[in-house]
Amino acid sequence: MGKGRLEAFSDGVIAIIITIMVLELRVPHEADLAALRPLMPVFLSYVLSFIYLGIYWNNHHHLLQAARRVNGRVL
Repeated sequence: MGKGRLEAFSDGVIAIIITIMVLELRVPHEADLAALRPLMPVFLSYVLSFIYLGIYWNNHHHLLQAARRVNGRVL
């Protein structure tokens, strides 16, 4: 598998992970600020997970840019 295809595959996997994560977020029943309070722990865990995935994705791209070729041994 070439670097470009490997990079596109990993981008797709990370996009699917982010999509599944956001499906767990729920809309509050009321339209006021107090209704958001019970949802804050879930929202904050989503934000932290999103940041972690962003850092992982960035490092992965830098690693693939530094690699000259990718073979079975590297994988």
